[in-house]
Amino acid sequence: MLTPKPTYPDLASRSAALYERARRRIPAGGSRALTFVKPYPVYAAKAEGCVITDVDGVERLDFIANYTVQIHGHGHPAIVAAIKEQVERAVCMTLPTELEIELAEMLCARATGFERIRFTNSGTEAVMVAMKAARAFTGRPKIAKCEGVYHGGYDYAEVSLDSDPQNWGGEQPVSVGYTRGVPAGVLADMVVLPFNDVAGSLKVLEANAAGLAGILLDPVPSRCGGLPATPEYLAALQSFARSNGSLFMFDEVVSFRLDYGGAQSRLGVVPDMTTLGKIIGGGLPIGAVAGKAEVMAVFDQSAGKAAYPHSGTFNANPLTMAAGIAAMRLLSRESLDRLNALGDRARVVLRQAFTDAGVAGQVTGEGSLFLLHFGTDALGDYRRAYRAHSERDQERLAQLYRNLLNHGVIISSWGLGCLSTPMGEIEIARLGQATLAALRDLKAQEAHTEV
Repeated sequence: MLTPKPTYPDLASRSAALYERARRRIPAGGSRALTFVKPYPVYAAKAEGCVITDVDGVERLDFIANYTVQIHGHGHPAIVAAIKEQVERAVCMTLPTELEIELAEMLCARATGFERIRFTNSGTEAVMVAMKAARAFTGRPKIAKCEGVYHGGYDYAEVSLDSDPQNWGGEQPVSVGYTRGVPAGVLADMVVLPFNDVAGSLKVLEANAAGLAGILLDPVPSRCGGLPATPEYLAALQSFARSNGSLFMFDEVVSFRLDYGGAQSRLGVVPDMTTLGKIIGGGLPIGAVAGKAEVMAVFDQSAGKAAYPHSGTFNANPLTMAAGIAAMRLLSRESLDRLNALGDRARVVLRQAFTDAGVAGQVTGEGSLFLLHFGTDALGDYRRAYRAHSERDQERLAQLYRNLLNHGVIISSWGLGCLSTPMGEIEIARLGQATLAALRDLKAQEAHTEV
């Protein structure tokens, strides 16, 4: 890539200037917490395939893809053509379109448990809708989720998202608010489980059985180390939900990319409801709730007021439906198998980079996802992951992110990365080379600081 040499941070850069301009009107300089990095974020000018060009003309390989959204990279011709064609017809309308039906049919054909589907505008909204639907179906108020797991920006979903040893309770997790001012009622109606702990989770569930509407689970949560739920844990939670008359719900907003029918197909599980988002919209805002017909009937208003009346001005908007249809057509079993094999290769070269740099670390992840960690402490649940990521290691990950920017690669500032279908062995080799160089830079920076 023949572009200007990256020199991040550079306070004379256009990105730095844009950040200062943004801060005068936007709190923290941006409307997405995830894009905030110190001393300033790199601003994008354009993107094509798996390459992003910033406002200073620097090209970098994109290994985060809008936080796993762009599974086909940027500007795929088929998706662009679908959007252009629909724009010429209409951007959005009051009336429904056939496109909604087509995307619904495509998604429902991918997983056994997807008998019916309902569209929203984001993964956060999909989780919100799924929680409300579980309450409407069961008539109960409580939802269980795992400690430390992210399910979007919603009061209930955020409970115990970043609890720490000072407030997370003893062996059994307690409900902790994420933002200031969370109502006590929200905390009372959220049941917090220890991820991958069968006995501990069953103890909590049994204590809350009478009021439990559903169990919400991310099958491969990054905040628990990027490792999947064990078969024993999945079986225990699903069995409890079934015997208790509660719903077993998967959050596959991220993990749906792991298999043709999502992580549930990969793991051999059929949830009652599943939340979707990110890759199913072809790069445009989308969310969805899919599930068994009996459960999804809570949305049915054909015979009068639904148990859960659900609407939204932009739900199933035709631009997103058109882009989603194009994206799902491209996401064949063969393309996913290839991408997952490439993910296996990426984790190998990243582990080798830690070894060759002489830096203690590990690489986790499934399919086309990878997650970098400093240190070699065992992971597998939120508390072990929390203890393994000391304040120093969090800063080291942030510095590694900055170093990677100067070696032509973008990942998340906390070590998460993903692949996209435009990538091949060349891009994976570059990822390994850039990571090795960035880790060596880190060692040199730390040695200089200690002197």
